[in-house]
Amino acid sequence: MSERKNSQSGHQSLMASTSSFCFLAALLALVSWQAIASDPSPLQDFCVADMHSPVRVNGFACLNPMDVNVDHFFKAAMLDTPRNTQDSKAGSNVTLINVMQLPSLNTLGISIARIDYAPLGENPPHTHPRATEILTVLEGTLYVGFVTSNQNNMNKLFSKVLNKGDVFVFPEGLIHFQFNPNPHQPAVAIAALSSQNPGAITIANAVFGSKPPISDDVLAKAFQVEKGTIDWLQAQFWENNHY
Repeated sequence: MSERKNSQSGHQSLMASTSSFCFLAALLALVSWQAIASDPSPLQDFCVADMHSPVRVNGFACLNPMDVNVDHFFKAAMLDTPRNTQDSKAGSNVTLINVMQLPSLNTLGISIARIDYAPLGENPPHTHPRATEILTVLEGTLYVGFVTSNQNNMNKLFSKVLNKGDVFVFPEGLIHFQFNPNPHQPAVAIAALSSQNPGAITIANAVFGSKPPISDDVLAKAFQVEKGTIDWLQAQFWENNHY
């Protein structure tokens, strides 16, 4: 009887040990996968983008360091001049400096934008699929906000009225917006983004202005409205203010 109990105890200990090992292995695999899924750290001082290289990678191939000069790191007077907001239906104009305008940003994981808002102008609800954004108001007042994902059926809105010098963060991938509530004064903000090429998906443009258009049956069902409403929305001109 004693031998049988010892055997059972040893078997249970082996099973527990095996289970712990499997859990640890799965945890290590998950951590390793997450590390691989994130952007790698730079492996050199800089990797100025070679826009003419035939090599296709996730980003851009590096220019030969011997061909790099100081002007690859410099852009003259790109963000000091007010931009035209009168020709925008939304009443805003985004001037983005990413790797396409400044090739030295390649692999560095950052970009910057100036946003001009007309009185009552808006940077419409949009997302940056590859970047968190931190916004600083330079002039005027902005009503800003973002909406959380639908975990726990929340879609919670976090919003705030910002004044000159105030700072606000929009987490990566979440729908967010900025609106100038002042009917008489323009506003200006500077945004830093945690990607060399953050991307922008303006919600109304993507949903109602896609080419070819999404089926009105699909959208009518999704938004619980008549197909005629969808057809009208799809017939509008959905401009892109993210130049």
